[in-house]
Amino acid sequence: MPDQPPPRTVDRVMRPVNTVVERFIPSALVFAVALTAVVAVLALVLTDAGPREVVVGWGDGLAGLLAFITQMALILLLGHTLAHTGPVRRLLRALGSVPSTPAVAYVFVFVVAAVASLVTWGLGLVVGALLAKEVAAQGREKGMRLHFPMLVAAGFSGFVVWHMGYSGSAPLTAATPDSFVSEQLGSPLPLSETTFAGWNILAAVLVVLVVAGALWLVSPRQADRVVQLEVDAREQDPDLDEEVVTPADRVDASRVPTLALGLLLVAYLVLHFADGGSLTLDVVNWTFLALVLLLVRHPFELIALTKNAASNVGEILLQFPLYAGILGIMTSSGLIQVLSDTITDVASPRTFGVLAFLSAGVVNFFVPSGGGQLAVQGPVLLDAAHQLGVDPSVAVMAVAYGDQWTNMVQPFWALPLLAIAGLKMRDILGYTTVTLLASGVVLAGTLLVVSG
Repeated sequence: MPDQPPPRTVDRVMRPVNTVVERFIPSALVFAVALTAVVAVLALVLTDAGPREVVVGWGDGLAGLLAFITQMALILLLGHTLAHTGPVRRLLRALGSVPSTPAVAYVFVFVVAAVASLVTWGLGLVVGALLAKEVAAQGREKGMRLHFPMLVAAGFSGFVVWHMGYSGSAPLTAATPDSFVSEQLGSPLPLSETTFAGWNILAAVLVVLVVAGALWLVSPRQADRVVQLEVDAREQDPDLDEEVVTPADRVDASRVPTLALGLLLVAYLVLHFADGGSLTLDVVNWTFLALVLLLVRHPFELIALTKNAASNVGEILLQFPLYAGILGIMTSSGLIQVLSDTITDVASPRTFGVLAFLSAGVVNFFVPSGGGQLAVQGPVLLDAAHQLGVDPSVAVMAVAYGDQWTNMVQPFWALPLLAIAGLKMRDILGYTTVTLLASGVVLAGTLLVVSG
């Protein structure tokens, strides 16, 4: 590679943060273990529970979210699978040819990734990485100087709105009958008061506009150091055609089984909504499964894509029982009430939303899954909101906003995207921090307004 100009200011400023993130932040699994210990100690110190009660509460709670764990795993699995289907990959190649200037390229990748994240977060993560590589490769062919780390950062920045969209785990859990949230509230919280509330939709649009403007402002200029994609590193479509020898192979290579099942799911979803059914986590998953079934060519392809996606699901499957155990300790010991009383002592109805948002942003460093975070923090904030007379939708969306907000500097969900792009967290952190700052103003301002 030829000599490059000195690193940009944003890279130099973020160097200490890069060092902390890469050297001192352990895996999310270790965080879950550490958080379990912290919550156990708090229960022993702040409540009347003894060691036996804490251990029993933890053990009884481990299996308390099994249905929820499956729902979360399916969202990621199906989103990843959908992003790798042939039609979606061809669409991304077509989109890769759209940007005509570097500044437009960065903003374009962000906006497309944001739209995909609003559809489903698993899709948004993969689309951000694949589109960044596609735009970088096609831009290089056109002679554009594109800073590949910023393209990838723009793709990951689209993830900053995922919890405001169709697959947002906090509002969907609150809307699902018999979930731990709806049981605490006494009834499901409809999505019309959270995801599809006018204020949330407006906030999502504003976040996209503000972050797009911020990324355009910090995008590399002509004299800045630019790290281009050195070779055409676009992922090639995998060969998903198995050898067809036996009659069973011919069935597995047929379009009929997946198409028939996909159409059956579509029919069910149409009847579900026609009969007045609501949008829940299960319905969201069946929607994406129907899309996958309709887009794949045959069962061979579906099996191969699912195996590829499954490698991204394992870690969260191991963490969620620990989050459920934490919830078990807090519930059985009465720690939820103690913590919610602490919040009500320092918050007012006007400031509750912002304080809940900031606390959710901090908790996200330790519980980087939106669903897991809701399990740990949701009951506390919902109880505090009830005591302060604040609408429960504010508490639910404060968890959602805080979770998606600090994802920008939390490496957990960036890892699949970085693996696809072949980069490290330090390569994109300067730009995702810009996204953190720009989106934080909009998200905090929204909760300040609606809390009153």
